[in-house]
Amino acid sequence: MAKENVIFGINGPVVTVKNSKDFSMMELVFVGNFKLAGEVININEKFTTIQVYEETTGLRPGEPVVGTNSTMSVTLGPGIMSNIFDGIQRPLFDIEKQSNDSFIDKAADVSVLSLERVFDVNVIISKGEELLPGQIYATCKETEVIIHKCLVPPNISGKVVKVSKSGKYKVNDTIAVIKNENSNIFNLTLCHKWPIRIPRPVAKRLGANIPLITGQRTLDTLFPIAKGGAAAVPGGFGAGKTMTQHQLAKWCDADIIVYVGCGERGNEMSQVLSEFSELIDPKSGRPMTDRTILIANTSNMPVAAREASIYTGITLAEYYRDMGYDVAMMADSTSRWAEALREISGRLEEMPAEEGFPAYLPSRISEFYERASRSKTLCGLEGSITVIGAVSPQGADFSEPVTQNTKRFVRCFWALDKSLAYARHYPAVNWMTSYSEYFNDLDSWFTKNLGYEFIDYRKKINEILHEEDKLMEIVKLVGADVLPDNQKLVIEIAKVIRVGFLQQNAFHKEDTFVNLEKQKQMMRVILYLNQKAKHLISSSIPISSLIKLGLFEKLTKMKYDIPNNKLEMFNDYIKEIDEKFETIFKKV
Repeated sequence: MAKENVIFGINGPVVTVKNSKDFSMMELVFVGNFKLAGEVININEKFTTIQVYEETTGLRPGEPVVGTNSTMSVTLGPGIMSNIFDGIQRPLFDIEKQSNDSFIDKAADVSVLSLERVFDVNVIISKGEELLPGQIYATCKETEVIIHKCLVPPNISGKVVKVSKSGKYKVNDTIAVIKNENSNIFNLTLCHKWPIRIPRPVAKRLGANIPLITGQRTLDTLFPIAKGGAAAVPGGFGAGKTMTQHQLAKWCDADIIVYVGCGERGNEMSQVLSEFSELIDPKSGRPMTDRTILIANTSNMPVAAREASIYTGITLAEYYRDMGYDVAMMADSTSRWAEALREISGRLEEMPAEEGFPAYLPSRISEFYERASRSKTLCGLEGSITVIGAVSPQGADFSEPVTQNTKRFVRCFWALDKSLAYARHYPAVNWMTSYSEYFNDLDSWFTKNLGYEFIDYRKKINEILHEEDKLMEIVKLVGADVLPDNQKLVIEIAKVIRVGFLQQNAFHKEDTFVNLEKQKQMMRVILYLNQKAKHLISSSIPISSLIKLGLFEKLTKMKYDIPNNKLEMFNDYIKEIDEKFETIFKKV
């Protein structure tokens, strides 16, 4: 009889087994009498070290540890959409039904996907057909807006020896049987498993040359991100990271949203759940939850599961990308994920690096963001994953390790400013410290779809903001009165840009989402006012006379006054600027 493996030591979420050769690295194991899920993270001659993804309170030395001969994996199939999972893909609604109180029971034995739900499946393969990895063999309606495409697992191929007819099936029902060249038999059901730490393969990575449209003027115009790109949203407490990600999740033009609340406060996750359940998707008129996957790993949940939640989220995103969908993944917040790495590393007594974080922090961050891509999938479709990760530096110190290492591996940096947030300027993206490296990739798309003027307007808007920043240093020292009128004009136009263009009201029906054409027209009118005002000031007309016309104030409100579907009204603004300036010019 084989020797039973038992717990030797317990240190928080870290458990050790002594003198065992039965386990392999990254193997999924069940720990203790409760059968808590865990993962092997270190093996040496004497000890096997396991990180446990559930609360270890009550565990005792001597309790059994059982291996599974498989890695930590997620179940991929219809039923993921509209669901809410914890960090290791346990469905929270189903666990709640089993639990006696408001908290999750240990080792809750629930199926990841509903075993009773019936799907109307359209089988699109025939007997004798050769199936390749990643090929679509059946489709079914997962929600009213998402068609689920059942994919051959990337590590399997073969000839169809048996196939079922189209009809109603449950997730574990066999749809087809295939035999590979070694005569191995595989049953294809509606679902399969995939390890969370191994990226799903693609046929080809494509260029990041199509923008992810967010409807947020600051981001789309000044700091755009490409589909398949990666962005960081760093900011101190109260700067609006979560709010910015909520707004992106609601309005960006991705087909599917994966929102990972990694170590978030419970009340914030409750807000996400209540908002998403009430929000109507502007694309389909259906509830937003019809195309959203939520992973809730709140700050009171086990720290090891927090580390796994990021990988769970990106693997689910890759699965839907492989179906040909554009996926946007919101990770809120990667700092708490890094803190989980630090805590586990400390319990393993590993040599700490900067600020106590493990030496492998940069490689883990790069591995995560590297899984963002726009790709040609194995089934021949095009799909993308855009990753937007929030970073929560302590004390809003952007020089700390997580922010600095994230900055190395993303090409879009939306730095949030607490002073802007406190001034109710949302999104609180600081236009002086933020940047995007996607301009060269995306400018051809903007030129083709919006004309070269869009790029020209963006450059001029940027120049005015940077010029204002320099002038404000002088104003702080000697005041604005000493500036010549042409420099006072810069400050006035910059104020119109900041308040009328960059500031956006998420609760106003016309301003919560703004299409690119309206963004272009808003820039056009602001720059036209600047050009005409420059001409008058050069003719010795004082800027005080121009301000009295009320045009500067009117342009700060045009975002509310001009509906998104009545862009011809911008021409009326141009006409009014001409008429009022002509009147004042004649008076002189």
